[in-house]
Amino acid sequence: MKFRSILWREFVFDRCTVKLLSSKYKRSVHWIRKELRAYESPPPVIAPRVMVAVMDATFFGRTSGYLVVRDPHRKENVYWVEIENETILEYQCARDTLESLGFALQAVVADGKPGIKGVCEGLPFQMCHFHQQQIMTKYLTKRPRLIAGRELRQLAFMLGDICEDCFIRKLGQWHEKWREFLNERTVNPETNRRPFTHKRLRSAYRSLKTNLPYLFTYKRYPELDIPTTTNSLDGYFSHLKELVTLHRGLKRDLKRRLIETKLQNRPPRM
Repeated sequence: MKFRSILWREFVFDRCTVKLLSSKYKRSVHWIRKELRAYESPPPVIAPRVMVAVMDATFFGRTSGYLVVRDPHRKENVYWVEIENETILEYQCARDTLESLGFALQAVVADGKPGIKGVCEGLPFQMCHFHQQQIMTKYLTKRPRLIAGRELRQLAFMLGDICEDCFIRKLGQWHEKWREFLNERTVNPETNRRPFTHKRLRSAYRSLKTNLPYLFTYKRYPELDIPTTTNSLDGYFSHLKELVTLHRGLKRDLKRRLIETKLQNRPPRM
């Protein structure tokens, strides 16, 4: 049993491939895989606490992913569940489960997925700045052709360096400056309809305007030290995907156990 634990630790945390373990211990690849499959991970021990929660999901294919809740201050994952789709129900289940276990959430940091703010009802909600900036890039590209687009994107990328009142004032000034431009319409000769000419610019502005109440939550609750991004999880997900890629070709059950062991924050005790 102790050898299996050593083998599993090296497989997951030391990033040793099955082939490398086979060479190291002078055993066949088949035998190494059999021992890895036979290893039983101890259940995670995670103490309930008062905490700010960072929530996000990542996928390892189209229909296989994990929703994870992380304590960014202790750098510890406190909840994870395998999911097929990233739904609001999964986020609600995460909150309900944590609270039933004795966790007291002080605030939530997440992306702007529609409906997620409802899950955080009664809690301060911080919209991830990085995701907001990604939304702006999606609509405006990295190098907007229009001057209005360049100005709006530049404003969005000032989020971490500007106070809420200044941002609101600058956004209002931008909108006033480009109001007529935003309202321009182009006649479609085939349908005779008059859709807005600058749809993507309007969508980018609307996104900022809609999420504005949640972009500066961290400044309204300085005592909670709320992160402005989900980077605590995003970086973790990147390492997790690198690990899965390193061990590509695993059967589903072993791949799931690999991921969930890594999500437990620390190597198993010997």
